[in-house]
Amino acid sequence: MPSSPLSSAQAARAAVAARLQGLMQDAGLTGHELAARCGWHKSKSSRIARGKTPPSDADIRAWCAACGADDHAADLIAASRNAESMYVEWRQIHRDGMRRVHEQTVPLYQRTRSFRVYASNVMPGMLQTSGYATGLLRSITAFQGTPDDVADAVQARTQRSRVIREGDHRFALVLEETVLYYRVSDDAAMAAQLEHVLSVMGQPNVSLGIIPARARRTVWPLEAFYAFDDQQVAVETLTAEINLTTPGEIRTYLRAFSELSRSAVRGAEARALIAKALAALG
Repeated sequence: MPSSPLSSAQAARAAVAARLQGLMQDAGLTGHELAARCGWHKSKSSRIARGKTPPSDADIRAWCAACGADDHAADLIAASRNAESMYVEWRQIHRDGMRRVHEQTVPLYQRTRSFRVYASNVMPGMLQTSGYATGLLRSITAFQGTPDDVADAVQARTQRSRVIREGDHRFALVLEETVLYYRVSDDAAMAAQLEHVLSVMGQPNVSLGIIPARARRTVWPLEAFYAFDDQQVAVETLTAEINLTTPGEIRTYLRAFSELSRSAVRGAEARALIAKALAALG
């Protein structure tokens, strides 16, 4: 079962730091000597070598030049960029509001043919109605203290979600039953959201399963994650989005999705759970 995705991002950063430290040792330099050659404060090389400070592209070029290893710079820069893109804090992603990130991910959604999504807290983005999304994104904006562009972000999310109705895309979605009850919007918007899920379930390209709260399960509830074909898994935590592209990690998440799917009910049983949640709204 999945280990912490944060540990994977930390390991990627540590691997870059270890390679830089190895170049320094191969060149017979101390940290202070390398810092002097680069024109840095003496502690900077130590922070980079210990993985405490992520190096910039310029830092890596300077480090490699100081070690007489310019030919390593391009590979190290690529590895460093990959490590940094694995773990990106939401406050950084949303620093200019949320509209931009929805627009930037449209190409990923359009080229993905097989979506596998596990939702343990809120409705998956591609299922969200505008009313539900408005309530959710307002809460996120207030909590994160980021710029309020909720109306534009909701419109961008709705546009991105057209992939569930257009093009050659398949969706396997697994929701925890509790997702049907979490009130992230007012009752009218919640009811419209649940009715929308019932409608989407009828599409031939959508398989939607719900894990009953009392189901016997082989995998414990996990943080929400989105698998895009077999190429990438995005894991959503409270503070960050973590993007995994390592084949072994992707296989582990797909295995988890398969196991979670076995605990889910579909068809009439799933519709009955949604109807129950609708009735609870009163």
